[in-house]
Amino acid sequence: MNTYLTALGIICNLGTGKAAVAEALFAGDDSGIRSEQGWIPNHEPPLGGVRSELPPVPDALSNRDNRNNRLLFAAAQEIEANIRAAIVRYGHERIGVILGTSTTGIEEATHGVGAYRRDGVWPADYRYSHQELGAPAEFLAEWLALSGPCYGISTACTSGARALLSAQRLLRLGLCDAVLCGGVDTLCRLAINGFHALEAVDLQRCDPFSKHRRGINIGEAAALFLMTREPGPVQLLAGGASSDAYHMSSPDPQGTGARKAMHDALLHANLDAAQIDYINLHGTATEHNDSMESQAVAAMFGSDVPCSSTKSLTGHTLAAAGALEAAFCWLSLTDERAERRLPPHVWDGKADPALPALNFTHVGSHLPTGGRRYVMSNSFAFGGNNASLILGDPA
Repeated sequence: MNTYLTALGIICNLGTGKAAVAEALFAGDDSGIRSEQGWIPNHEPPLGGVRSELPPVPDALSNRDNRNNRLLFAAAQEIEANIRAAIVRYGHERIGVILGTSTTGIEEATHGVGAYRRDGVWPADYRYSHQELGAPAEFLAEWLALSGPCYGISTACTSGARALLSAQRLLRLGLCDAVLCGGVDTLCRLAINGFHALEAVDLQRCDPFSKHRRGINIGEAAALFLMTREPGPVQLLAGGASSDAYHMSSPDPQGTGARKAMHDALLHANLDAAQIDYINLHGTATEHNDSMESQAVAAMFGSDVPCSSTKSLTGHTLAAAGALEAAFCWLSLTDERAERRLPPHVWDGKADPALPALNFTHVGSHLPTGGRRYVMSNSFAFGGNNASLILGDPA
């Protein structure tokens, strides 16, 4: 049974909405990564923060007002007409909501906890729901009065990708006729300082797959798809998932789990590796991730398939990353130009001689001009949690 990504709403540091994000993405515009004070004591880490004004949440949902939900609401507003049409077509009870997140409203929650420790009373705007992982999905469902399956997924950096896989499963099981799915995460001190404590944060701009790579920059984003069985502009062909359980935070150095996720995605899509026209790499710019991912990709695809990491443009958006980078693939497949552009790999150009060579894209790289096109998006998370998605032109 075919499933389609019918509509996309998106916001990140590259812009608000598909048009603005696509323009910055395909131009390789890294100006949205900026050094900021106040997040890590005595440091000014580069961050991919959204700087545009976010819409307020509806008055009826003021008890759910936090930055995470405002970011999600901005993405949802872009496709509100598509969502409302789906509600009319299928009914409120036949539409599900599945969202990946890891930060939810934890930044607001920590301010509330700090105020309680200081004053002995909870501030008036504190809500325990800020830190509940299912809260963003519940926020959307409540706003739209949806009564289909509604839940959050929090598998670290694969959350957004796994939300799409779960949505596809609900459609194929006949439990839903449409699903709102994707990922959302916002900047928060808990996550930023946690990665800094692990010595995984680069205090300069990150350099995926470079011999000079030192770690991640962190960003924030929301990417929201409307997925249906009705034909749409992009097909979600299949996905693969695995868990290598090698280490709490480090991946299997040989990329065994990553290879299995990519292999299973190809198997379920009934495709050969040679049919993949582009791979959006997880590409965190950490020592271990880039090493294992380059080995896994080279083993599966060789050195010819065009690929790039977009985290030097957006930062690592954590639980939103899998959905955001699937959205970048969606933008390539739906690009209005005759030569559909690919996200460029923006880095210092200094390849690590210890890593297998990969065919990195550049500004101006594009998909093949003839035939049906297929792209893959990789997400690899803490605990060896792996997910690979394959998107393509509709059948």
